[in-house]
Amino acid sequence: MDDLTRQYETLLLQQSRVSSELQEGLMRTRMVPFDGLVPRLRRVLRQAATDTGKQVQLKLDGAQGELDRNVLERMTAPLEHMLRNAVAHGLESPEQRRKAGKPEEGVVRIVVRREGSEVVLEVSDDGAGLNRGAIHKRAVERGLIRSDARVADSDLDMLIFEPGFSTVDEVSRLAGRGVGMDVVASEVRQLGGALDIHSRAGQGTTFVLRLPQTLAVTQAVFVRIGDTSFAVPIASVRGVGRIARDELGKAGALYAYGGEDYVLHDLGLLLGHAPAKAEGQLQMPLLLVRSGDLRAAVTIDQVIGNREIVVKPVGPQVASVPGIFGATIMGDGGVVVILDVAPLVRRQATLPRDFAPAPVVEARKVPLVMVVDDSVTMRKVTGRVLERNNFEVGTAKDGIDALERMAERVPDLMLLDIEMPRMDGYELATQMKADPRLRDVPIIMITSRTGEKHRQRAFEIGVQRYLGKPYQEHELLRNVFELLALEEADREPA
Repeated sequence: MDDLTRQYETLLLQQSRVSSELQEGLMRTRMVPFDGLVPRLRRVLRQAATDTGKQVQLKLDGAQGELDRNVLERMTAPLEHMLRNAVAHGLESPEQRRKAGKPEEGVVRIVVRREGSEVVLEVSDDGAGLNRGAIHKRAVERGLIRSDARVADSDLDMLIFEPGFSTVDEVSRLAGRGVGMDVVASEVRQLGGALDIHSRAGQGTTFVLRLPQTLAVTQAVFVRIGDTSFAVPIASVRGVGRIARDELGKAGALYAYGGEDYVLHDLGLLLGHAPAKAEGQLQMPLLLVRSGDLRAAVTIDQVIGNREIVVKPVGPQVASVPGIFGATIMGDGGVVVILDVAPLVRRQATLPRDFAPAPVVEARKVPLVMVVDDSVTMRKVTGRVLERNNFEVGTAKDGIDALERMAERVPDLMLLDIEMPRMDGYELATQMKADPRLRDVPIIMITSRTGEKHRQRAFEIGVQRYLGKPYQEHELLRNVFELLALEEADREPA
């Protein structure tokens, strides 16, 4: 048996090596040099220079670098737009350049280099830089910022990635249509990359695109928040740390790591979940994320570890959600969402402009109302009425289904039908009143049995209210609010 075990271990090791070599070979076949795109980019730049009457030269550095074929194909259109943008918005006319003491011919430079598991593309020009005054003015006009708001230059620069944003007054073939940098930023995010801007007045603008070297396989850190696990690409993770719990509550708290300050955030709140608790641990675990100028220390419940994953597309519906650019399938068949933390942090930073902070919403407990009815239509219609009035809704198709669901969580109120398969409303109400966990849950019976004997039997069991079908919406809500002892003023408009 020992000999057989050793033989099997040797075979497994050989198989693992063959699989790794095969995977590496397949990866190499996916890689193509950036050089192949250069003639097309030169043509785009020449056309843009002709249309604007400007003189432009394209310079390349590291164009022999290789990218995943899919990454290169998806980045072709965004790169073309960035070149047109550099000519239309960035470079000045020959006369203006002469007055500024610059050569009449402008320079647009593309640098390709590799950093770890990322490919970095830099697209820069030696023009006038971003017109921050025009950006601020247009942002105020569109209601993105208040006119009296003091905005840092880096935050102001990022506004050009807003959908439909343009500082040009006259629409031309190259500029003013408001379709541009937001599409570039969206494509980079969907690829799992990051986009950053560096602009100096009178000296030019540089766009830095950090892209994964391959879309097929990547290294990721697995973290847990609540009962859910997420994967975070290791390219954006600078490290992990721990922080004392009493440090978290301080306003504007920072975490120092590697000589840099990281702003503290909670992954649970970023995702719209309950905040991280890290129960059983003396200190809160932190995931340190860096994307361009953004540095965030994100509190989580647990760091599970890191592993190589195969990135799977999630479809347009899920991919459009900020912070999600893919998913992976684990060995046990479970699906784990791959997060891009930077957009989540940036989105939360913009929320105070128009919304109340998330913790204020979390502070108020939302009552859970369970609707028990064998009619799908009845469950859906009643559920929508309650959700419009800010109630959490649970549903069950009969008494047995309701008891199974209440084993996990006891509702604050129950809307109950009588005629149902397996266990009817009378039987369920009787069992609930006999159970110490469930006896205090108020019950409103909603049924087509409007006879007095049915009503009397319900009240004898302990049902609080009895309504006939079809019910009036305002009458149902009045009873719900009365039984939950909520004031009508608590209701928000639907």
